[in-house]
Amino acid sequence: MTPDSTTKGDVRRVLRGRRRELAASRDLTSDALALAEHLDALPPGAAPRSTPGTILSYESLPHEPPTTAINAALRARGHRVLVPITLPDMQLDWSGLDDPGRSPFGITVPAAADLVLAPGLAVDTTGTRLGQGGGCYDRVLPMLRAGTPVIVLLHPGEHTSEPLPHEPHDIPIAWVLTAHGCTPSHRVLGSTAPQG
Repeated sequence: MTPDSTTKGDVRRVLRGRRRELAASRDLTSDALALAEHLDALPPGAAPRSTPGTILSYESLPHEPPTTAINAALRARGHRVLVPITLPDMQLDWSGLDDPGRSPFGITVPAAADLVLAPGLAVDTTGTRLGQGGGCYDRVLPMLRAGTPVIVLLHPGEHTSEPLPHEPHDIPIAWVLTAHGCTPSHRVLGSTAPQG
């Protein structure tokens, strides 16, 4: 799978198939708890600030790394956790996770975020993130203040040394979080340590 020979759509199809297999082989309940426990060990560049702030997260789909426990842990620490509302034009509005009515706060909310937990199908060792293809986060990431940590949640094995296709507008992601822990996206893969 090389970016020169395949389109993003081709790569997404392969990665979706891999994800279904990975999710079926994982204990997602244990993974959910592990993701939440790793909040205490986030590196300084990836950690939310110590005082309560605004966290952009999301509600995971069945094959995605589960976000329920990590979102609950962030809320328990006093953070305001916001989740996306996908608009017809694929922009994201945001609402409080604890708001059953999902009242929208507006599409400019990312400018005030202190941390972003983002979905993705894979991240490579240059920080290229491949999402589901709607371009939602391609619009969100440029809105963030400089230095706002962005962490992509993946299953172990989805942080890959295989180059992913990227375009000039793609913003590199600095951090990856899996059930094995949080690592820089650009770390060297291939060691004997558990891979993200």
